[in-house]
Amino acid sequence: MSYDPAPELGVGYFAGRHVLAEFDGVDPLLLDDLSFLQQALEDSLSKAGATICDVVSKQFEPQGVTVLALLSESHASIHTYPEIGSMFVDIFTCGETADPELAVALLRDRLGALEARINTIHRGNPIPAEPAR
Repeated sequence: MSYDPAPELGVGYFAGRHVLAEFDGVDPLLLDDLSFLQQALEDSLSKAGATICDVVSKQFEPQGVTVLALLSESHASIHTYPEIGSMFVDIFTCGETADPELAVALLRDRLGALEARINTIHRGNPIPAEPAR
C-alpha cells in the first residue's frame, strides 16, 4: 500500500478547519426552538457543502437546546442559552469539500445574531500550495 499525503484534498485528507463561534443578541425564542435550530443547522451545513450523516437533538428544561450533526467531513454542534440570548457553535470539517466558515456565517445570519466571535483553527497536515502556472 503506497502513501500519498494529498490524494485529492477531499474528505480523507488529514487536515481540516475547526470553527469555534459564540453568538450573542439572538432572539431567546429561536434559541429554545429545537425544530428551528435543527433545520437551521442542517440548511447551513448543506449550503456549505457538508454531507450530513445523522443529527441528534436535545431540548433541556427549563430552556436550552443542543444539536449535534455527524458529518462525512467530521461534526457540528450548537448549544444554546436562551436566558442570555447566546449560543456556542462548533463546526469541524476535514479536507476541502465543505466550508465551515460559510456554514457558521449562514447560521449567524439565519439566527440574526447581533454579535459574533468566530475563530478558525487549522488542524492536521498543512494544505499543499498549488503549483505556480
